[in-house]
Amino acid sequence: MRQIVHTGSDRTILWLIGGFTVLILVLIGFVATGEQKEAKKIGQVAAYQSTDAEKPVVTFDTEIKNLGNMKVSDEKSSDFIVKNTGAKPLSLFNINSSCGCTAGVVTIGGQKSPEGAMHLKNSWIGTVNPSDTATVTVIYRPSVMPVKGDVSRSVYVETNDPANAKLTFTVKAFVE
Repeated sequence: MRQIVHTGSDRTILWLIGGFTVLILVLIGFVATGEQKEAKKIGQVAAYQSTDAEKPVVTFDTEIKNLGNMKVSDEKSSDFIVKNTGAKPLSLFNINSSCGCTAGVVTIGGQKSPEGAMHLKNSWIGTVNPSDTATVTVIYRPSVMPVKGDVSRSVYVETNDPANAKLTFTVKAFVE
């Protein structure tokens, strides 16, 4: 019968594999904790039903704007005005976009949100009181994802208005 002899390098390899496994488990724990905090923060938004007599009601003039012609190296933006015509505070949150080349910023009472984009998560929640407005700025940076020709990019903003849970603001351009 053959006897197995473990060398120092075998033990080192086992320690490295074990250490790497522990590191991965710790990282998974941090990510899971962050996701729970994000869900809890969004859970703090007041919820309303469409049948509620008093609720936030979001209104806006347009969902689409044209940025005109631009070069790949240009950056252009357009503002969309959102008004709360309801009787309860309107919450705006989870700013996201259709492409990494497009970002959204919400401004309420002079306070700006962090940029929201396709792969960026943040826990920002803004409140628009009844009769007040917010500005949603859509920023398009073609150099991040270079394309030419007609382009259409969108920014999404979630709300607690039961009739408009997710707003979409789109910019169009011709990239030369």
